[in-house]
Amino acid sequence: MSSYAFGAFIGFESKSSVSEETHEIPIAPQKALPRVYHSVPEPLELDNLQWGAKLNGPSGSGSDTPSGYQTPRVPNDLEMSRPATPNEQDGVDVLQSFSNPPMNRFRMLSVCLMNFGNGLNDSAPGALIPYIEKHYNIGYAIVSLIFVTNAIGFISAAFIVDALRARLGRAKTLMVAQTLMSIGFLPIVCTPLFPVVVVCFFFLGLGMAINLAMGNTFAVNLHNGTKMLGAMHGSYGVGGTIGPLIATAMVSTGGLWSRYYLLPLSVTIFNLVFAGWSFWHFESESNSTLLTTTERVASRTQNAPTSVEAPTSHIKQQMTSMLQAFKSKTVILGALFIFAYQGAEVSISGWVISFLITTRHGNPSAVGYVTSGFWGGITLGRFLLSHPAHLIGEKRFVYIMIVGAAAFELLIWFVPNIIGDAVAVAIVGLVLGPVYPCATTVFSKMIRRSEQVSSLSVISAFGSSGGAVAPFTTGILAQAAGTFVLHPIAIGLFFCMLGCWFSLPTPRKRTE
Repeated sequence: MSSYAFGAFIGFESKSSVSEETHEIPIAPQKALPRVYHSVPEPLELDNLQWGAKLNGPSGSGSDTPSGYQTPRVPNDLEMSRPATPNEQDGVDVLQSFSNPPMNRFRMLSVCLMNFGNGLNDSAPGALIPYIEKHYNIGYAIVSLIFVTNAIGFISAAFIVDALRARLGRAKTLMVAQTLMSIGFLPIVCTPLFPVVVVCFFFLGLGMAINLAMGNTFAVNLHNGTKMLGAMHGSYGVGGTIGPLIATAMVSTGGLWSRYYLLPLSVTIFNLVFAGWSFWHFESESNSTLLTTTERVASRTQNAPTSVEAPTSHIKQQMTSMLQAFKSKTVILGALFIFAYQGAEVSISGWVISFLITTRHGNPSAVGYVTSGFWGGITLGRFLLSHPAHLIGEKRFVYIMIVGAAAFELLIWFVPNIIGDAVAVAIVGLVLGPVYPCATTVFSKMIRRSEQVSSLSVISAFGSSGGAVAPFTTGILAQAAGTFVLHPIAIGLFFCMLGCWFSLPTPRKRTE
């Protein structure tokens, strides 16, 4: 049948005769609100993205996607990455883990070994102080000066660590830290005059503060950061446990106290090489997995390299970020909390042996091992209690641990039994162990990712100065009143920790 046969059934009307009820083909309305891609200066066009041959098929064809090739996805596809949330400075980050990228295994081992070396250094004075006093013929007040210069080194690091990282990168910054520690250890092993020893502890504090800030920032930003921090600071406890054992064994058999520092010197030299190797490509790997959305678009739409800020401008920005950290309530309370924690920890470690010798009349060659029990407790606490802390909630868990530490410190003070005191010292270490990694996790949740290095370095540097002020104060008061002053000082610091912890706001869920 011819198509003209249908003409009888089809009528034509002029446009003017069409009734008002007749609907024309609708036109798509204008968008009421433009679609905004956070951190993207222009709309994201999938056609401009270079997805590679495996996704798009042969390039340059200009035709539709051939059969058998996967349809390109947007970068924030739920099956490709975690949901992205806007962050005006950091963009969209992909959380790294212990095994992704694979080099993170060696980096985590490196930060653990550096903290192990820190533990070897920090735990030794407790066992060596009686022999240092005897060698130089000095008292408690003078020997306490090593804690003061150590604290000055920690505080000094807060002003340079972020600028060093911005200028040199993590690998070279960590190598600088290990070099500073080596400069501190080398004169000590030669048994110099005591003023030289005091100056050497400044370099030790400066180097330890830098690698501690770098290690904290790296570990806390890995998947399951509390567990990673527990392993890192547990390594510190391992060094703290081994240090007094070796130091006491050496000096009790007639060895010179300074020869002990050959051990941490060897560990530091090894860490200098290992940290440099493991972190050497850290920035390039991080840029490939932690690119902002803007950088992702730029890298796929053009072959030109991304422009980089001038080093001086970047360093100035980092210094400004550090100064801003001093205005943060979280940073101030965090520094006070760590100040009290480190003060109690180092005071107990440094003076409990002198307390057991002078007040409990213990044998120096025997009670010297009590410090190892304290650090052994800290090690077990950090390895075994960090995971339950994550399940219970870090903030609630820290309350329990601090109250427990204060209770057992009272037992050490009032129970006149060396064995009982030694056991109580170990338990104090056990309950104090997970406090530091838990606190660092809570602080990191309250601090923006872009401000973590500067803020955590301020917290660790100024907070760790408590590890000098409190032992120095204990030494001064012990010289005047007796070594029993260790216990009221430690308990007072525990209550200070409770007050700071109570004043902290509830940590927000990380959205970066």
